[in-house]
Amino acid sequence: MAQHKVNYTENGGLPVALTTVDKLVNWGRSNSLWALTYGLACCGIEMMATGASRYDFDRFGTIFRASPRQAEVMVVAGTLTKKHAEFIRRLYDQMAEPKWVISMGSCANTGGMFNTYATVQGADRVIPVDLYLPGCAPRPETLQYALMMLQKKIRSEKADKSQRPKRLV
Repeated sequence: MAQHKVNYTENGGLPVALTTVDKLVNWGRSNSLWALTYGLACCGIEMMATGASRYDFDRFGTIFRASPRQAEVMVVAGTLTKKHAEFIRRLYDQMAEPKWVISMGSCANTGGMFNTYATVQGADRVIPVDLYLPGCAPRPETLQYALMMLQKKIRSEKADKSQRPKRLV
């Protein structure tokens, strides 16, 4: 009885990779996040430290941008006042879809210790927030971990915008 040998070079020796379009698109999106900086107070210093050489956001493919039209992620770091609320909403609206928001620090999350008429009691009252970072001020490692959680969230989403749930805000 003759044995049949399998020739692995029948396809030209090229490896075959199988995946879905959603996984491929979301892999690309999650590994090249450009963040819009919106440092308002002491949390802004920790956000800047995350982009510096010790913590190096570049290795995640994340680059801080100053233009909302070139950014997918907005990092709100610090106390959001009612005077700034109009501007943060305008910047959020100028960002292209898909876009995500990270609220960094107690002041951005809940207004912090500033329960006054001039302070917004949470950035989610102005723009939709995807991730909340607790602390006063959160360490750069916390922002790095939040970015990894955001990457995980992006990889699990649908790539097609029409199948994504609508945001209410």
